[in-house]
Amino acid sequence: MKEKSILIVDDEPSMRMALSESLISCGYDVETSSNGEEALRKFQKDKFQVVITDMRMPKVGGMDVLRGIKEKSPDTAVIVITAYGTVNTAVEAMKEGASDFIMKPFSLEHLEMVVKGVVAQDTGGDRTGMQETEGYASGGKEIITEDKRMRALLKVMETIAKSKSIVLIQGESGTGKELLARYIHRHSDRATMPFVAVNCAAIPGNLLESEMFGYEKGAFTGASQKKPGKFELADGGTLLLDEISEMDFHLQAKLLRIIQESEVDRLGGKSPVPVDVRIIATTNTDLKTRVSEKKFRDDLYYRLNVIPVTVPALREKRGDIALLAKVFLEKYCRLNGVSNATLSAEVINILEKYPWPGNVRELENIIERSVLLSGGCVICPEHLYLDGEDGGSRNEYAKRATLCLPGLIDRQDIALKDMTLREVEEQLICETLKRVGGNRTEASKILGVSVRTIRNKLNEYKSAGKQG
Repeated sequence: MKEKSILIVDDEPSMRMALSESLISCGYDVETSSNGEEALRKFQKDKFQVVITDMRMPKVGGMDVLRGIKEKSPDTAVIVITAYGTVNTAVEAMKEGASDFIMKPFSLEHLEMVVKGVVAQDTGGDRTGMQETEGYASGGKEIITEDKRMRALLKVMETIAKSKSIVLIQGESGTGKELLARYIHRHSDRATMPFVAVNCAAIPGNLLESEMFGYEKGAFTGASQKKPGKFELADGGTLLLDEISEMDFHLQAKLLRIIQESEVDRLGGKSPVPVDVRIIATTNTDLKTRVSEKKFRDDLYYRLNVIPVTVPALREKRGDIALLAKVFLEKYCRLNGVSNATLSAEVINILEKYPWPGNVRELENIIERSVLLSGGCVICPEHLYLDGEDGGSRNEYAKRATLCLPGLIDRQDIALKDMTLREVEEQLICETLKRVGGNRTEASKILGVSVRTIRNKLNEYKSAGKQG
């Protein structure tokens, strides 16, 4: 089996392409299959380290692919992609041996994070990170900062990293709490051991219990084989409990016991299993408030609150805004094959004054969108959309976006009501197709995009239940 080799199985061409390009850019060796039958044939011929499969496919579905892969190679990691809300399907897949699951809709960044975690578990540690160059390496990404407060915080984290003490990282969404957790792990004596992350908010309570603590064969219907939990997978390393405030209340008591006793009881197990795990917990809410609301155990809170850390919001370290914007600009120019995009002085001034409610994650999203809207030229204010800034209503943004899109005919005919960029884009494509009698080739010439792009967009609208 070739290391970092991935097989993607999905019957939607646009989805296969997006997943493939994203993972190739991360350094993985990727092959694709358009259906389950082809995937199983490819796997029979050439084993892969990770298989990513959609659940809903004609004839041979994702569950059949999962079972077929596990029958041939029980140790192969399988990630399933399932529609939002189909919790029972995700539960069934995890019981059948899936390593992880992703709910639609999802970001490519989330996909990369899940794949990275699965590969790290398979190789016995977090070994897929970039080499240290500039900034502060933290595994898969770097913490880029010139802020004195943030630099001081990182130095403190290097000091406490050598201990086994629990770290509670608090901060707003998008501030980089997981990056800091990985930074601590990287600087600890456990750096060569596994780093395992559990999103307590994303996994349903009935699934979280078996995911965290594991189970024995026959523990419940469908438990066809023994499965170690996240605590066992992280043995000797670090376990990140992401968004710990959202953990189901009855599971909090079990977590407390594991922290106190350093042992875990698998579901259906006869005796506890000793574990040596360093716990890092993150939250974007005030745990004291959750305790007062009787939604979080006070005894668990005091157990977790050994080394409390608060990650500053982006608006509190404005000196990093331009620096991060340029880093993200370079990233998305590279990913989109753009070589000459730059940030105008006016844009940098706007970015530095903006309050950034979504923090670093919001900044990255805005730079990604601006690279696409600018067409690889100088990024100007009209390529930005910042909530509540300088008359930046959705209506004004729609007008700005329309002016940036090439080849629009009679844009006065398009109803520029309060719309997002995605809605403007859909309106432009549909109106243009209507003008040319549905001729996609002609529409592509008018809009300045490829026929394939229009086809993929129409498939996207169709899958979302819209008419294209």
